[in-house]
Amino acid sequence: MGTRRRGRILVVDDDSVISELIATTLAEHGFEIRCAAEGREALHLVEREATDVALLDVHLPDISGYQICHRLREDFGDTIGIMLVSGERKESFDRAAGMLLGADDYLVKPFVLEELLARVQHLARRSRAVPRTLVDRLTPREREILRYLTTGMDHLDIARELVVAPKTIDKHIEHILLKLGVHSRAQAIALAFRDAPGAGTLIELAPFGQPLLQNRSEV
Repeated sequence: MGTRRRGRILVVDDDSVISELIATTLAEHGFEIRCAAEGREALHLVEREATDVALLDVHLPDISGYQICHRLREDFGDTIGIMLVSGERKESFDRAAGMLLGADDYLVKPFVLEELLARVQHLARRSRAVPRTLVDRLTPREREILRYLTTGMDHLDIARELVVAPKTIDKHIEHILLKLGVHSRAQAIALAFRDAPGAGTLIELAPFGQPLLQNRSEV
């Protein structure tokens, strides 16, 4: 009998031995695992795939776990459980700093795998209990672009509005389609309408002062 997936976990640690040990333990208990050795790689993975819990080593080769934690909390709110892990920053003020930046938990190395597992299970249950629509998987910038798409703007219009290159908008739209599990912009807009209970969310999807599309055939 197959093991029911209990959540998707991102393990971010530049120590391959520790990363593999954590990944193996969590996978054996039904979690789907993604691993990254650097902060920017981790942010790229989170942008492309929904994540329930992120385990972040504080010391990474490029950007710190603290910075990633802050970025994830700003972009995804409470939909991701975040645990910081460190073998060097062990003081109470280190843990307090992590919590102030948005971490849900802080684990000091060396740790017992059973304790790590219990903490991850708790965060995964809480994260998966947070009500969220498919649109909630998007970053703030992606939601902004989706709002513009609902008004009928194309990628060139949006690029001019946001003062960025059209290729940048194309890349964001590619991520939007991937995260929403659709194949076209029209499908993405239709899904945004479907996910909106009543008119409330639809009003949020369109920039103030710009009318929403009245007929989906216009998309």
